[in-house]
Amino acid sequence: MFKQIKGRSGALMVGLLGLLPSLAMAEDATLNSGDTAWMLTSTALVLFMTIPGLALFYAGMVRAKNVLSVMMQCFAITALVTVLWAIAGYSIAFTDGGSLNDYMGGLSKAFLAGVGVDALSGTIPETVFMTFQMTFAIITPALIVGAFAERMKFSAMLWFMGLWLLVVYAPICHWVWGGGWLGSLGVLDFAGGTVVHINAGIAGLMAALVMGKRKGFPTTAMPPNNLGYTMMGASMLWVGWFGFNAGSELAADGTAGMAMAVTQIATATAALGWMFAEWISHGKPSVLGIASGAVAGLVAITPASGTAGPMGAIAIGAAAGVGCFLGATKLKRAMGYDDSLDAFGVHAIGGIIGAMLTGVFADASLGGVGLGDGVTIGAQVVTQGIGVLATLVYTAIASLILLKIVDAVIGLRVTEEQETEGLDISMHDERGYIL
Repeated sequence: MFKQIKGRSGALMVGLLGLLPSLAMAEDATLNSGDTAWMLTSTALVLFMTIPGLALFYAGMVRAKNVLSVMMQCFAITALVTVLWAIAGYSIAFTDGGSLNDYMGGLSKAFLAGVGVDALSGTIPETVFMTFQMTFAIITPALIVGAFAERMKFSAMLWFMGLWLLVVYAPICHWVWGGGWLGSLGVLDFAGGTVVHINAGIAGLMAALVMGKRKGFPTTAMPPNNLGYTMMGASMLWVGWFGFNAGSELAADGTAGMAMAVTQIATATAALGWMFAEWISHGKPSVLGIASGAVAGLVAITPASGTAGPMGAIAIGAAAGVGCFLGATKLKRAMGYDDSLDAFGVHAIGGIIGAMLTGVFADASLGGVGLGDGVTIGAQVVTQGIGVLATLVYTAIASLILLKIVDAVIGLRVTEEQETEGLDISMHDERGYIL
């Protein structure tokens, strides 16, 4: 359980703890000030990814009449998820669920019962671990915003995100990191390829399909209103992601250092990969393209950041840059769905690429930390595929049901008049720009 919280596979955890029982017990009982300081910093970095990072990244890509709406959604999700995580989300994700423990935790820490000043999680205060995990829970639903931008009612967004956190995110988090069946199976997801990115990406696709296309899509031009915002947001995401990936080690050690290194390398490689693919395809490289490529690289290296080496990071980054470019442009055009800001094209596709290649580049022969005794690359890739498929299926079905329930009760989509006017005025009675 101790190593499972740190994002490693269940199979490796049991072996390590069996070899080092005294060390595990000592770490459980003793606070490490260096680890704690690093995790306080990492927690702030991951929160910085959502507000202002993601808020600016998305706000720059929508039309001028909707710039405040996506900022408001990211900000409101941050507040809503914070409260729900404290009430029940943390407990569902990270406590023992008894007979249901393979699938979800219990409510023994609802309202953060027992999470006091002296409570520890490994070598850090449990309050810090809880808040660190809270920032992951915040950014995951916020990523979904990109798929339905410019057309969902604000009230419907709040209801959907609140329900989705408790019904989808918290259980899947438990499956992988909280003692559930995917972690025990041996799925490698160091920092959230399945839990965060595939999860958010497929939910975003469901939202885009249920709500339908924006008025005028794809015949009407819908250019980004401020690519300067998007570039600033992408830069903030890049910096904040070091807390996301290196922080997932929950310690200031060599693994955290390598996680930081491979995050930088994969991100840079993916940015170049998308840029060159776009340059070849469209004749010119774009600011939006290189920024999107960087985010794709960040997404793809996330599950592998604690197990891959530098050369693995280059391979994963290259695959993500080109693969997500094709997903966000060619696939979307071919399938005809309106994923407004490419939440599915970047996060689901990038997450799948990263999750599957984690099973390859974790192998010691390819510069990784090594797989478990007797585990081959092929076997690990199959295990990774099970994790990907389980996340896709459960999230797609549960998200579809939640969307249909919210639509039936209060309606998901703004009126045609409100959409034409823009959500800044129609939902919030404010303007992002004074003309």
